[in-house]
Amino acid sequence: MNLNLNTLQTFLAIVETGSLVRASKALHVTQSTVTARLKSLEEEVGQALIYRHKSGARLTASGVRLKRYAETMTGLWRQAKQETALPETVSVVCNIGCDPDLWPHRGQALFDAIRQRHPDTALSVWQGDQERLEQWLNNGLIDMALTYRSTLRGEQTVHALPDDQLVLVSTRASSPVRFDPDYVFVEAGDDFGQQHAAAFADADTARMSFGNGTLGLEYLLRHGGSAYIAHGLAEPHIASGELHQLTGAPVFARSAYLVLNQHSDDQWVWLTPLLGSVVSDSDPV
Repeated sequence: MNLNLNTLQTFLAIVETGSLVRASKALHVTQSTVTARLKSLEEEVGQALIYRHKSGARLTASGVRLKRYAETMTGLWRQAKQETALPETVSVVCNIGCDPDLWPHRGQALFDAIRQRHPDTALSVWQGDQERLEQWLNNGLIDMALTYRSTLRGEQTVHALPDDQLVLVSTRASSPVRFDPDYVFVEAGDDFGQQHAAAFADADTARMSFGNGTLGLEYLLRHGGSAYIAHGLAEPHIASGELHQLTGAPVFARSAYLVLNQHSDDQWVWLTPLLGSVVSDSDPV
């Protein structure tokens, strides 16, 4: 088999940058090298992977299917190099995947606790959406995932975490709970969407919406307005006075989980008791 990591990395660079020219610049190689590597890869798999046109490049159907495997193979190699190069004082490597909204108040606490209490553990953190976290878990790229979804595949263990409390916050203490023209809708899962629709059935559709709380919070702090944000995510800004939790507004709950690959759960017997002390809302609503 002539396939090598350089060809896969080049393929992924083309996908990421959207053109062979930009991929060559990103990889610091000539365009002819990028073209030759892509041709070699397409010959190896027996399918066209990239459709080239004047404005750039896009994946063929075969390319879409290969992309997931290419990411896994290059990721495993990167992880292997990292782990084999660790100093002798490190006895184990822990790769943590985390939803962006769970990192500031839960992921960071877990990371710090492991770092402080188990200094012989090397830590690596990857942020991603639910689909990507599941993919990384299933492919063995991460050992555990802080996530809002508890779907299991294969040998995995789920630890339920305290619910995220979604509270209505605003940059103005006087903002109305209902019919705020500056209200921003922040996606927080199907259950929240249904409960929110029922609680505010007579409200207009928000003019602004964001796919996660991290982006929604950033928008509020820059431009003002109100939105439902996880309390743990908003709490530092409430404490500083940048945000105000609006009284009288309904509070919604969002389930959160720590999902571990089975070998991780078996290996780290200290993890479960550690969870009870650090992975919770420090100031529950």
